[in-house]
Amino acid sequence: MKNSAPALSFKGLSKIYSNGVHALENINLEIEQGDFFALLGPNGAGKTTLIGVIAGLVEKTDGEVRIYGLEREKHASALKQRIGLVPQEFNFNIFEKVLDIVVTQAGYFGIPHKEAMNRAEKILGDLGLWDKRNTPSRMLSGGMKRRLLIARALMHDPDLLILDEPTAGVDVELRHGMWKYLKDLNESGKTIVLTTHYLEEAEKLSRRVAIIQAGKIIREGNVKALIGAMEKKTYIFSFGGGKEEEVVLGSKDSLVSLVEKFKAEGKDILDIRPKMNPLEELFLDLLKTES
Repeated sequence: MKNSAPALSFKGLSKIYSNGVHALENINLEIEQGDFFALLGPNGAGKTTLIGVIAGLVEKTDGEVRIYGLEREKHASALKQRIGLVPQEFNFNIFEKVLDIVVTQAGYFGIPHKEAMNRAEKILGDLGLWDKRNTPSRMLSGGMKRRLLIARALMHDPDLLILDEPTAGVDVELRHGMWKYLKDLNESGKTIVLTTHYLEEAEKLSRRVAIIQAGKIIREGNVKALIGAMEKKTYIFSFGGGKEEEVVLGSKDSLVSLVEKFKAEGKDILDIRPKMNPLEELFLDLLKTES
């Protein structure tokens, strides 16, 4: 039964591996039901460990983890039904057919075969895989394999969907199609937690983000608010004659005033563009500050 508790709640969560590596240190975070939340950070920051703790694949060292108000360790069986995990690595039988992979997954959750077939047709159809239902998974393209991982994770209709780099290696056109599908899922009520190296992806999809560095959350909040509060933004101005100039604006600087200044200097402005995705600029600045 659904309740008003956060989808995820971490209090003082820490994880120290047997080799002494502090993968997570005192993580305090809440993710509300229905949120689309992105976890950002460089390789080795702790994102995958955090996902492993949520999914029950990694045992925490200290702290509290609650999922829909239930303690992770005490209610592992019940919570398994509510979580769908899309791993970064392909981990299905490469010789098994697409339809068999998703129907077998449904069987693990006690879903009758007839219902599983109906779900498979709907989900595979929505993801553009129904025509490939009798194809061995090893014959699929990388993008199709990514979509198959998502289809498999959705077969038991979880409340919480965890996506670990879901569009890694996927071409731009297909990535945008997957973005629309994921946004539609979220708008239908599913809570989604995403890790990604594509900063544009996080900005387009998520409402809130947490940036992790060396096992610690160094910034967390609403995406638009974080970008709006950036202390500086970098723009590239293109002028006639093929000349370009990089300009860093502080939070109190006006882009309009700068344009007027260049015009007063007789410079013909052909184009103005951000040097990089705004969230990416914030991300890199934070990592520099914390390093």
